[in-house]
Amino acid sequence: MSTKYSENSSLRRVQTIADYQFGGGVGTGLFPQSCTFILSTTGRIRQILDRGVRIATIRAADGRLTLSIEGANRLRTLLPEPHYRVVIRDDVAGFVAQGKNAFAKHVIAADPGIARETMYLL
Repeated sequence: MSTKYSENSSLRRVQTIADYQFGGGVGTGLFPQSCTFILSTTGRIRQILDRGVRIATIRAADGRLTLSIEGANRLRTLLPEPHYRVVIRDDVAGFVAQGKNAFAKHVIAADPGIARETMYLL
């Protein structure tokens, strides 16, 4: 199998996953033609990079995407508010900006679709 075919196939695959997970049309914006892939030892896509920057990882357990900060920023520009957004308290914003976790007690607003998505996965 040629590398070009494999990369095009991988690109279509991750774009389709993004369209399913986040809504139609998101995949091409999130993963442009310049994306490259890191594969597992079994040949499955594990990480999606664009110009050397990780955009997302595909979870082995369920095939869903986990976005990096870069991927989340791209998604934010692609979707109007409040889609896939969580608002946290101002007093913990600096803490979270340093890469720390935001806990449920810090959330003051969230897109209701996030909860529906989580319930669907359970």
